[in-house]
Amino acid sequence: MMAHLNLARIVLATAAICLSALATTTHAAERPPNIVFILADDLGYSELGSYGQTKIKTPALDRLAKEGMRFTDFYSGNAVCAPSRCVLLTGKHGGHAYIRDNGDPGQMLPETKALGAEFPGQNPIPDEELTIAEMLKQKGYATAAIGKWGLGHFGTTGDPNKQGFDLFYGFNCQRHAHNHYPEYLWRNRDKQVQPGNDRTLTGETFSQDQFRDVAIEFIEANADKPFFLYLPFAIPHLSIQVPDEDLAQYADMPENDYVHKGYLQHPKPHAGYAAMITHMDRDIGMILDSIKAKGLDDNTVVMFSSDNGPTYDRLGGSDSEFFESSANFKGLKGSLYEGGIRVPLIVRWPGKIKPATVTHHIAAFYDLMPTVAQIADVKAPADIDGTSFLPTLLGEKQPEADYMYWEFRAYGGQQAVRMGDWKGIRQNMMRPKRPGAGKLELYNLKDDPSESNDVAASHPEVVAKMEAAMKEAHTPSELFPIPMLDKAK
Repeated sequence: MMAHLNLARIVLATAAICLSALATTTHAAERPPNIVFILADDLGYSELGSYGQTKIKTPALDRLAKEGMRFTDFYSGNAVCAPSRCVLLTGKHGGHAYIRDNGDPGQMLPETKALGAEFPGQNPIPDEELTIAEMLKQKGYATAAIGKWGLGHFGTTGDPNKQGFDLFYGFNCQRHAHNHYPEYLWRNRDKQVQPGNDRTLTGETFSQDQFRDVAIEFIEANADKPFFLYLPFAIPHLSIQVPDEDLAQYADMPENDYVHKGYLQHPKPHAGYAAMITHMDRDIGMILDSIKAKGLDDNTVVMFSSDNGPTYDRLGGSDSEFFESSANFKGLKGSLYEGGIRVPLIVRWPGKIKPATVTHHIAAFYDLMPTVAQIADVKAPADIDGTSFLPTLLGEKQPEADYMYWEFRAYGGQQAVRMGDWKGIRQNMMRPKRPGAGKLELYNLKDDPSESNDVAASHPEVVAKMEAAMKEAHTPSELFPIPMLDKAK
């Protein structure tokens, strides 16, 4: 009799667990999807195995591509960190975005100094700019930004806690992020000492590991509600730094002589650079495992991209030529040629996105805000420039935008437009006395993806359309003026 009672209790307990799990799964399916956006820092278009890389191991991201959709023609918001992140978070292209170049406000506010800040932070986005996080807060999302911010220090209007993020953890200032073994990281306004670090080449507490751990903590703490997890990691931005144990798998990677300039010098820069990316890839795998362990896989959209192209001139020991980091594209970080702004995008959403699919749909960072809005069923701001590519993710055909637009006042001053297969670019717009300054170069990316054959002279009608689009897309900025464009406007 007692045995029968014990068996009955076991059956009832098992049924209760199953019903609880079913209820959790049903609840998760009914609520808006979780959204995880992972952003690498200065990762080139072809530095992942799924994009053709052969020297750097990226098994977790390659698996993500097999389980989701890979974009071939996706673009960052700009050619360097801060303006690209502004485009990403606000849905406005470089001609309308508030932040259009790197730079800091020149001095810290007393409130910022009082927190013990040692780095100035970048120019802040203003209160009136609505971010993806603020948009999703309207739908009840828990929000976190973990990694590198770069859009305004604590105490300014760009404070991430004032821009919709419940939790910020990491480097607020981009300069602070130039060392992966920092003396401290920020948890919101709390300055947290990182054990065993003194901003030299090595230390005891690797910032990337901290980002991974805090991301997993956030997922576990918010598993019962929709969440937006923005992970702007600092890898593989210089300096080249990685725990010694990660170098072992690249012990046979060849090194060569070079003249070191900028950032800390790593004794094995090729191996160190590859190991950094593989380390980040492993951490991404662990984050994905934590999502699966919580039963959230089917109701979580995961996206991965990079903020701009890879580093140039062997700066800090980087070697984009050795790794073929930007495939056969022209230009690197800081350039509006394809190599500076065409970046990977992988999106996984089980049950919604067909696995192992590849799309040639043309999209950019400013399309992410309306895409996320449509996924979450929330209204996007009316004044943004982007168009949702959710139809593409769901396997539906959708028309291309009339044109894609970028402008960047640094590195000589540049402006670029893509219309279908056509790409137009203007250079030296901040150097008007240079011969040919502002003259439009025209390339057919289908026939000439490396932008090596300027065909502007033989297609005046396309040049005229490009120039009209460039004039239409640009609005003057007091903070980031481009006199040649502003006068024409």
